Amino acid sequence: MGAGCIAESTMVTLGISQAHGHTIAEPDSGTGGRAAATPRYHGATITPLTTHVDGLVAPGFEEVRVEFERNFAERGEIGAAVAAYWRGEKVVDLWGGRRAPEGDAPWKADTMVVVMSTTKGLAAMTLAVANARGWLDYEAPVARYWPEFAQNGKEAITVRQLLAHEAGLVLLDEKLTIEKLRDLDYMARMLARQKPAWPPGTRHGYHTLTIGLYMQELIRRTDPGHRTLGRFFHDEIALPLSLDFHIGLPRSIPDERIATMKLLSMWRGLLALRYTPPAVTLKMITPGSLLRRTFMGANPDWHDRRWLEMELPAGNGVGTARAIGRAYSAFAEGGAELGITPETFASVTAPPVVARPIDEVVGLPSYFSLGFMRPGPDVWFGSSQRAFGAPGAGGSFAFADPDARVGFAYVMNKMDFYLSDDPREKPLRDALYRAIARLGARAPTTASRGADYGLAVVGSP
Repeated sequence: MGAGCIAESTMVTLGISQAHGHTIAEPDSGTGGRAAATPRYHGATITPLTTHVDGLVAPGFEEVRVEFERNFAERGEIGAAVAAYWRGEKVVDLWGGRRAPEGDAPWKADTMVVVMSTTKGLAAMTLAVANARGWLDYEAPVARYWPEFAQNGKEAITVRQLLAHEAGLVLLDEKLTIEKLRDLDYMARMLARQKPAWPPGTRHGYHTLTIGLYMQELIRRTDPGHRTLGRFFHDEIALPLSLDFHIGLPRSIPDERIATMKLLSMWRGLLALRYTPPAVTLKMITPGSLLRRTFMGANPDWHDRRWLEMELPAGNGVGTARAIGRAYSAFAEGGAELGITPETFASVTAPPVVARPIDEVVGLPSYFSLGFMRPGPDVWFGSSQRAFGAPGAGGSFAFADPDARVGFAYVMNKMDFYLSDDPREKPLRDALYRAIARLGARAPTTASRGADYGLAVVGSP
């Protein structure tokens, strides 16, 4: 989902509980899933497929489980989880398959997985909290908080421009290592001297790795306690919401809880050319393109736990779908339980103002605002333009839909190459919104994707 995901993907070779009046049936304990009752939709009987799926769905949301089971039976899923909250209550919490590509260790309720750039959305939440507390002004120059940032023509770049991927700071002049990334003072000096790849504010391009590094330093500079972004997230978001999600994995979490990724391969990449947009393919194979150069700054090894233990806010968050969905649910409800003010919430949900829709790095239309990806005519999710979220390389995706009051998250350990609407994630999302529509709430319509979308576009495409 989103322009940056295909780029990242290609370049990386029974108890009873209640929910808003619905009874949620939980699974029996054990490694296998409870056999779901045979649901009926629109008068037709749908027989659930047999697979190892555990978890719960509220009445009316059984179709999400059916589609989740189909992911394993028909769509090549290895291990995955999906969670959804509606009107502040959990209505979907499913997990299944295997924790690793090899072996038969099951994906359990507490299994965690690295979610790549889906991390960006959680990182952006920390800046929203800082804004709500009056510590960070989205309209202020970054140099107000970080004077050294003003080097090399960056003195006028605002926080808003930086978080909208408009600053042109997509490249680094040296390769990053774990040791450098752990030294945040060193990183601050290195980041401050970087030169924009285009005049800031005139266009936008996906800041694949760098956006998280700049978010990190903004939090360190504006938080009165000078906490790291990962610590800030833990203290101000994860603890209040009881989230099992970390930007900087604690050593106390055992390896047995962490899913192993099935990474991308050259062969699978070649097969993916069938559905990769030609504009992206061209940029990937063109020597010296911004897309190729953005991946030269670091080469994380996601099978090396050290890359998960340090903080990389653009891409190494580790957690459960349940935790991510809960965080987005809090924001979908307005964020009051995290101290988000109406003014901050209005800023987060306002339609993005884009200089030109085409992403300078990826070559396709994309839409960003305040650190989140936003829906647009070419990349759609949620029920209106007020939705916001973040996709991750390989297929993970999470978002908040304030108008439908939905928080959604899907995570997996088999990476794929889809630009948007991964055929494992999209059916889950669609089934969720069909359930909401049947229950009488607002759901997306194709009409809302047309000319009345409401994006503010400055300049020509």
